[in-house]
Formats: sequence, structure tokens, C-alpha cells
Amino acid sequence: MFFILDKFILKGWNYAVRISLSKNFGISVAERIKQLKMNLPKVREDPIIMKLDTLEFKSVFTEELQILSAMFQRHGYELRIAGGAVRDLLMGQKPKDLDFATTATPIEMKSMFEKENVRMINMNGEKHGTITPRINDKENFEVTTLRIDVVTDGRHAEVQFTTDWLLDALRRDLTINSMFLGLDGSVYDYFYGYDDLKKKRVVFVGSATTRIQEDYLRILRYFRFYGRIATEADNHEIITLNAIRENASGMEKISGERIWSELKKILEGNFAGHLMVKIVECNLSSYIGLPNKPNVDELKRVWSRSGHLHLHSITLLSSLLNTIEDAATLNARLKLSAFDRDLAIFIVEHRLPKLHSKPLLPYQQLVVKSKLKPSVIKNYVKEVLKYNNSSYLNEFESWNIPKFPISGAMLKNEGVESGRLMGFVMQELKNRWADSDFSISVEELLKYIPEVSSHFVPRRNK
Repeated sequence: MFFILDKFILKGWNYAVRISLSKNFGISVAERIKQLKMNLPKVREDPIIMKLDTLEFKSVFTEELQILSAMFQRHGYELRIAGGAVRDLLMGQKPKDLDFATTATPIEMKSMFEKENVRMINMNGEKHGTITPRINDKENFEVTTLRIDVVTDGRHAEVQFTTDWLLDALRRDLTINSMFLGLDGSVYDYFYGYDDLKKKRVVFVGSATTRIQEDYLRILRYFRFYGRIATEADNHEIITLNAIRENASGMEKISGERIWSELKKILEGNFAGHLMVKIVECNLSSYIGLPNKPNVDELKRVWSRSGHLHLHSITLLSSLLNTIEDAATLNARLKLSAFDRDLAIFIVEHRLPKLHSKPLLPYQQLVVKSKLKPSVIKNYVKEVLKYNNSSYLNEFESWNIPKFPISGAMLKNEGVESGRLMGFVMQELKNRWADSDFSISVEELLKYIPEVSSHFVPRRNK
């Protein structure tokens, strides 16, 4: 089920569209044209807004990129930098990654690279229009054919290749991500993305509802880029938030891995606490693994007292969880790593204050008693202390984990058999050593062996 836009002609504010529809598409040509006109945003008559000549722009021109550029020129295809890299360069930042767009189809690119004796890698991208040449056996470039999203289901899209740059810009999510940059420095901005960038405004290209329904993950991408671009914590446009609320259930279609990839960047960015509150207010909680009634008040408390401490993404997210079961549900939805999963459980289990005459001792005991690697559990405890904005955080960070003075050889000499019994005895002695503020001597610890061993036999039999 697909349609093909063969032509899209811009003359002032008048648009001419010719569409071919398959018999199974289910709508008439007139209806489809009406849909396009309804969703079409305001477009610049002349999309070239400036010539970029900054140090950041010049720095991307490696020898390999110059070879690639010359190759496309020789074969008569246009090549531009696309999307996020253009946004970063306009912000005075050198982009981490470069994505390229071209008028050449994948078949044409493959033919060109074969003639030029250029190796191509990662051929899986071809079905999406992406070819990856490796130049000088040194640098890879992802080059994608201009395309139109023909049919979308909120996760995947059937695409039709085009040579119209405006149409490709129209299928992108946010105006600040819809710009192109010619290799001569020409900035192509069809939908006023540069104006929005200067205003620190984050908005969808055209209809927010349309863009979201093409890929529901764009809901979280909106919040991620808000945290990156905006200068005020809560300056969202009502029409955008309404579109997000109305389409929140679409997040059910998105895999947990993709959700966590975006959510993690939100939690590590600017205004993370404010954005998570807004995400909850937009009724997204249950679709992204959070409880139906997240602990928003706790989130606000943690963010207000500890937001400046560079909280781990899971630490802040865990403030919304009410129980350890909530942490398990979150893990099931987001497919967290073992480290992140266990950190969420640890935060929920140990975030309440531990009252003691020696404030750090309970946390030091957690490190020593744990069966996890001491370095891992120490990081978990640090996150709990940051969660509570503890005044003892620096002292804990500088604390050197004491070495347990009992070895397996010592236990063997005392007649403790190897295997589960030795592991049980070692752990119990370590617990007693920690409870004594790490002060019991080796001789005293060894005296506990008969008592500790006697507790193991009934457990083993059971």
C-alpha cells in the first residue's frame, strides 16, 4: 500500500502536486492532496538563508570528505549535510556525527562507488535508502537518498525516493532538525528552523499530531531537544503538549530499548526534573514503564535538592518509583542493563535515611556486606547519597574500602570444607566484621567459625 509523489512545485504559496495511487491505498487523489495541504507548514520561497564559513564548518572537511564530495560532483548528484549536524554547526558546535542526504538513489550510489572502486559497508541500510562508503579505508560516511514517508504505522514507514529536498525536509520531526547544509556552506532552511533555533524554540515541522503519528518516539525526542535547546524550564507550546497527550498511547508501539535510549538523554540533560514532571502530566507514565501513579512529589524533592549533583539517569528516574516491584516493571519495559536494573532496586530499597551515630557507617557496611563487586556497590551508595544530597558524599567518595582480613586458605586451615559452606562462612564472618565497624581481629573472627558453620547445616539440608 503506497503512493508516489512525482512532483512538488513551489511558486510563492501555490503548490502543485501530482500523485499516483495504488488501487489498494483506499483514498482518492483529491483526498490525498487535501491532506497534504492541511498539513503543509509555511515554507520559505528562497530556502538558502546564509553562507556558513565558520571554523567548526571548516573542521569537518577531512581529506576523505573532500574525496566523497568530488565523487558526487563528477557523477552529477547533489550531496548535503543533513539534520542534527546542521543544527550543531549553526549553534557554533562541531557535530559528533555527520549524516548526508543526496539526490542519488541507492542503486545509483552503488554503481558510482563500484566505478570509483570504493568499498561499501553495512549493506543493511540499503533498504532504508542508506549506503555507507568507506573512503581511503579510513572514514565511513552514511549517505541517504532523499525520501518521502508514504505509509507509516507509528514505528515504521514505507518510503518513496525523491529528488525534492523540500519533501525530505517535510518528513523530519522538528524544524531545528529539518535543515540542510551544502558543502559550499549554503544553509537550506525550508521551515524556519534557524529562526526557531535563535529563539530557543522547539516545535514540530507542520502539524505536531501528524509528525508524532508518523513515529511516536518523536514524543520523547521533543522533550530531549527541549532540554538541549530551550533556556526556560517550562516554556512549552500548548498545541504541542496537547498533541502529545492525545497520542500518548502510541508509545505502546515503541520498543523499550528505543524508549530508554531517548529517556536516558532527557534525564541527563538540562531541566531533567521539570521535563519528567511534564512527561508524567502528559499521561506517558504507564507507556514507558513507570507506575500509573508515579511519585511526582518525591521527584520534585530530589530534583530541587540534588539536581546540581549530576545524578545518574536511573537515580532521578527511581524517584518516581514507589516500590521495588515498580523497579522490576520498569526493567521489564525498558530492558535495562544489569547495572541500571540493580541500581533502580538499590535506590528504592535504601533511599530512606539511615540514622546512626556514625552517619557513614551504615553505607560503608552496605559496600562491604554486598556480594556485588565493591567498586559497583560503592557507586550505588554514592547515588543514594546524591539522591539525599548528603553532606557526607565527599567523605564517602574518599573512603578506601577496607580489605577483609580472612582468606579462603585461613578457613581451610580451620577445617572449613570448600564450596558452599566456605562461601557461607566467609559471608557471615564478613557481616560480623562490618557490624563491628571493621574492628574485630582475625583471631576473634576465626573463633566464630564453629557457631557460623552450625547454622549452615540445617539450611543446606532444607
